Amino acid sequence: YLPLSRITGLMIFLISIVTAFMGYVLPWGQMSFWGATVITNLLYFIPGLVSWICGGYNISDPTLKRFFVLHFIFPFIALCIVFIHIFFLHLQGSSNPLGYDTALKIPFYPSLLCLDIKG
Repeated sequence: YLPLSRITGLMIFLISIVTAFMGYVLPWGQMSFWGATVITNLLYFIPGLVSWICGGYNISDPTLKRFFVLHFIFPFIALCIVFIHIFFLHLQGSSNPLGYDTALKIPFYPSLLCLDIKG
């Protein structure tokens, strides 16, 4: 389970970067067209991806609306991945992240998940 917990942690990191990037370069106004152009050019090397996400290579109002919708949805996707990450940590034994042989590993129980959510 260690690779899965690391992969989900990396996914949380990357989704937070993408969300912050889209929220920073896509404000309302003229700069939003510049930000959408930058994102479209970053995705330019995969033609199918540009037409699917951006709606084509011309930047217009529908493209900006798609980016704002993605910027709104990404935090909820990250929240789901956080729960999956906590699940994998409890399967592995979050009290033993280095994998030492000990009987003090915490099994996954819903009550422990609730305690993690409370803080």
